[in-house]
Amino acid sequence: MRKFSCLAVCMLALVGLSAAQDNKKKDEHRTVTQVLDHSVTNMEHEFVSAAEAMPEDKFGFAPSNGEFKGVRTFGEQIKHVAAVNYMYGAAILSEKVPVDVGDESGPASVKSKAEILNYLKDSFAYVHKAIATINEKNLVEPLKSPFGEGSVTRLGVATSVSAHGFDHYGQMVEYLRMNGIVPPASR
Repeated sequence: MRKFSCLAVCMLALVGLSAAQDNKKKDEHRTVTQVLDHSVTNMEHEFVSAAEAMPEDKFGFAPSNGEFKGVRTFGEQIKHVAAVNYMYGAAILSEKVPVDVGDESGPASVKSKAEILNYLKDSFAYVHKAIATINEKNLVEPLKSPFGEGSVTRLGVATSVSAHGFDHYGQMVEYLRMNGIVPPASR
């Protein structure tokens, strides 16, 4: 019995040591790039899941009662976020937008659900590429604003990716629920 007790104490000590090492790994210092990229990844997961949840025949849905007159359709919401993602990414990289985004509405040629989702996913890949270039040295350097005159910082632009995406995500959730669809994050 005494050997069993001693063995149990040793096992508990090893488990405790292992848990302490796991916690140490979790507490490791993250870079600015990792923090910003993680924020975009979280928003991307929610946004893409919501976009995929709507059936293709409802991508043209827009509420029309009350104060909803003239709002973007579900598909237009997605294309808008993707187009602005490209604009944000280009601003961070200080380069020309790599695709035709039109007037922040996305390319007119992108129409089907599959095309819209591909355009969206490609825009997130571009944003991740841009965020990967952010570091503590260039984080707050002034950049040309992607929306006209003035300047912004990479930090400001990178945080705007999530803020803008979640703003439209909230609208998409309403559209999904109006069509009897529970958003994936609420399931």
